[in-house]
Amino acid sequence: MMAIQNPYNQYKQNDVMTASPENLTLLLYNGALKFAHQGKIYIEQKNISKAHEAITRVQDIIQELNVSLDMQYDISQNLRALYVYILESLLDANIKKDTAVLDEVIGMVTELRDTWKEAMKIVKTKK
Repeated sequence: MMAIQNPYNQYKQNDVMTASPENLTLLLYNGALKFAHQGKIYIEQKNISKAHEAITRVQDIIQELNVSLDMQYDISQNLRALYVYILESLLDANIKKDTAVLDEVIGMVTELRDTWKEAMKIVKTKK
C-alpha cells in the first residue's frame, strides 16, 4: 500500500529539486533563519532537546554553504571566514543555550540573505 504524501511537503521538495543554484542559496539562508528563530524560541521555552535540534540544523545549513563556496573568487575567502565565525557562534549558543548569541547569528545571516537577494535582482536586470 502506498502512503499518501503531504501536498505541501511534495511542493517544497519539488521547489528545491527544480531551483537554480542562486535560489538554492536563498532557500538555505531562509532555512537557516527559520531554524535559528526556532532554536531561540525553544531556548526561551527551556526545551533543550528541541533547541539543540534546531541549532544543529542551522549548523548543517551554514556548513553546506561553506563547503559549496567556489574558492577561486576573493569574496569566497571572506564568506568562508564569516561562515566559520557563524559556526563557532552556533556551537557556543548550543552549548550555553544563549539567545543573545543566536540573535547575533540571526542578524548576520539576515544581512547575508538580504545581500544575496539584492545581488540576484541586479544580475536579473542585467540579463
